[in-house]
Amino acid sequence: MNTLKTGLLLTALTLLLVLGGQAIGGRNGMTFALGIAVLMNGMAYFFSDKIALAASGAQPVTREQAPRLYEVMERLCGKANLPMPKLYVIPQAAPNAFATGRNPAHASVAVTAGLLELMNDEELEGVIAHELSHVRNYDILTTSVAATLAGAITWMAEMGRWAMIFGGGSRDDDERGGGGFSALLMLFLAPIAALLLQLMLSRRREYAADETGARMVGHPHGLISALEKLGAYNKKIPMDVSPATSSLFIVAPLSAGQVFMNLFSTHPPLDERIATLRTMIITR
Repeated sequence: MNTLKTGLLLTALTLLLVLGGQAIGGRNGMTFALGIAVLMNGMAYFFSDKIALAASGAQPVTREQAPRLYEVMERLCGKANLPMPKLYVIPQAAPNAFATGRNPAHASVAVTAGLLELMNDEELEGVIAHELSHVRNYDILTTSVAATLAGAITWMAEMGRWAMIFGGGSRDDDERGGGGFSALLMLFLAPIAALLLQLMLSRRREYAADETGARMVGHPHGLISALEKLGAYNKKIPMDVSPATSSLFIVAPLSAGQVFMNLFSTHPPLDERIATLRTMIITR
């Protein structure tokens, strides 16, 4: 059922992009938007991991440099029957982590220096299990494609606004089936709709990764404690991270000038995630 819902959301994003192109530029605009969707999906499939790692400043680490991280990762990969991902450390004080890669065979996990310093072994295990759950469920590919499509929709709307300002919404556009009131609506509503669809997808996947990660370890205690620490420290320590990659992290990073965090966050509220995990202690 989750796979079906995810597929429907991604289809909705693609249709939104194509319909936006049609509203702005008629049949030619629709064809152009479809081409953009295919191109963006291809880029997300093959290069999203490299882009995310580079944007976060992640640096590869060896076993000698991060023995505790390698030990936890190898143990959990053995439990989950997953190949060992490449490991990276982000030189920032705020505790956080993310996974990226198009499939388990091409996965990478990055943690901040602050996470390794602040988490005990049980908490680190909970965080790593959460990230491996994203890898196991192909969440990273899905969210990368969704983010890319949403970005393309926003970019097309921005281009359409500039075109209308400088005379792009002409009578010729109307005759080709584009422009007019429908184009104006798409220019302003499409980016909002794309954002809301992306938020729905990201939030659902965080709950699923929490549950799968807790079951991978055998209990939710470490992840609960880790989420409590992550919530406390990430409210106090800003993190220099691109907005395009913030949805990948286990908790939403605090960025300078961040506003309306709860309303437009790609993550569900931490207290709700923790409360859901606590029910597993009772029902497990």
